[in-house]
Amino acid sequence: MTYKQRLSMFIIIDSFIVLAAIFVSHVLIGGNLDMVTLPILFTAIVILLSHHSLSFHFKLYKKAWEYASTGELIIILKTAVASISIALLFQLMMLDQVNIRLLTVTGLLHILLIGGSRFCWRIFRDSIMQKDDKKFRTLIIGAGSAGTMVARQLIKNNDTSLKPIAFIDDDRKKHHLDILGVPVIGGTEQIVKAVEQYQIENIVIAIPSLHKKELNTIFQECAKTDAKTQIIPMLEDLMTGKVSVNQFRDVQVEDLLGREPVHLNIDSISQYISEKVVLVTGAGGSIGSEICRQIANFHPKKIIVLGHGENSIYSIETELKMAHGNATMEIIPEIAELQDAKKMMSVMERHQPDVVYHAAAHKHVPLMERNPEEAVKNNVIGTLNAANAASWHGVKTFVMISSDKAVNPTSVMGATKRLAEMIIQHFDETSATKFVAVRFGNVLGSRGSVIPLFKKQIERGGPITVTHPDMVRYFMTIPEASRLVLQAGSLAKGGEIFVLDMGEPVRIVDLAKNLIKLSGYTVEEIGIEYSGIRPGEKLFEELLNAEEVHEPQVFPKIYIGKTANLFMNDIEYLIDHYENMDKEQIRALVLSIANKKTEAKPIMSISS
Repeated sequence: MTYKQRLSMFIIIDSFIVLAAIFVSHVLIGGNLDMVTLPILFTAIVILLSHHSLSFHFKLYKKAWEYASTGELIIILKTAVASISIALLFQLMMLDQVNIRLLTVTGLLHILLIGGSRFCWRIFRDSIMQKDDKKFRTLIIGAGSAGTMVARQLIKNNDTSLKPIAFIDDDRKKHHLDILGVPVIGGTEQIVKAVEQYQIENIVIAIPSLHKKELNTIFQECAKTDAKTQIIPMLEDLMTGKVSVNQFRDVQVEDLLGREPVHLNIDSISQYISEKVVLVTGAGGSIGSEICRQIANFHPKKIIVLGHGENSIYSIETELKMAHGNATMEIIPEIAELQDAKKMMSVMERHQPDVVYHAAAHKHVPLMERNPEEAVKNNVIGTLNAANAASWHGVKTFVMISSDKAVNPTSVMGATKRLAEMIIQHFDETSATKFVAVRFGNVLGSRGSVIPLFKKQIERGGPITVTHPDMVRYFMTIPEASRLVLQAGSLAKGGEIFVLDMGEPVRIVDLAKNLIKLSGYTVEEIGIEYSGIRPGEKLFEELLNAEEVHEPQVFPKIYIGKTANLFMNDIEYLIDHYENMDKEQIRALVLSIANKKTEAKPIMSISS
């Protein structure tokens, strides 16, 4: 109904109730309807007018009674008591007599009938109008405040497709209790039994502050059932009002990493980015584009998005302008190849950036094994050109994205990233610019990562191909990796290689199994095949090698490590002669330089 229709209905119903209350009271205290006196009629009119006036004042007619609670009951009490009080004053002042018994019984009936009419509507709506035959039977994991809110929303909302059947909670004090009429039937060890016993079709994990390891454990139990598993939004999204508690989402692989995100110092990042000119190379890539998004939140004066792919650069430029259209910052696209030294000099000269984030690189291990000359051109020469141009034009801070594959490299990709780290450290020794590198593991969802490949294989019906059952990798999310890069710039003193302690490594085969289950299939339906380790790959990656590890802590979560000396003469020889070498010669030379061992120098490491 419209508001006017609801208002008219309530006025008519309440008028009938108020008049009925006083006349029924008259009968109950021994009166007769055939002997209704003028004082009773006048009192009835006063109570009726007072009730409607006070109902408008307390906004009683604007309440949605399908969601009524104690707040609405208190308003009914206020309205009834005030109406009877006004009638009492009327009788005292105008009629010179007060019928206490009549007014008391009338007040009680007033409260009972007005409140009863509202709550009868709620009961009618909840029990009769709701159609549960098409709703999915739902198990809510977590009987705390969030789980209770979820249950309340599902019960109240007739349009939802879910019906709460039971709670699961590890708090034994809540077991065997009913919350909003929904029983708490046990702890998480009862999930499989509960799904079977109560014919559960849908599971909602309603613990927003749940640690990732605990979530992983719960999900593994849910995965043993055929029920669809969803999760409520993250706590920060609920607190900021971005989403409501009943906007469930599917569990993502990122949720099951088993490690907590790193919390960074936002104030220190803001100090060196706000109102500054920032240039990002590889800005169209997975990491580069996310760095741009993160930077934009700190209100720089200008962002230069640089890359060689016009489509990806156009995409991130458009996205930033749409998201920050009202901001004063300028967003400038630059199409450029890192190997073009003159163009890099020209870009730096025109824009005079304060900070450079160097995210451009070739990162696909097997492809770089087949094309080592391209890895040298992009990862080594490209880094050299970008660093030289930044140094020449007085950039304050230069942050390069490195990789855990640069540690004891066995691949061309890892070796060229190690050479890029050497170049960065060399420029830090010879330039006024602060040069640093950030080293981290695999990034979930980035281009060329295993997740998009696994998803395509699942869409085709399988099987998923895994190189080796014991293959393990460190993982982090794209936003987390990008925030770490920003933090590195704020911590930079020059020459450091910042390394994030990424927690426990993840077995690739476990990642594949989780993704299969999240997609609604069983491992048996999709299947997993082992294809063998590819050229250049290792069973496990390292963030620091044995020579780099150093224990003393110089700052909370900051550690001193060690790295080998720089071999710029060897790198210059590679750059001068690689074009005259075959692929195998290039590969051998790159790996030889990257794996040289000599006297060590300090670097820094960030631990999560």
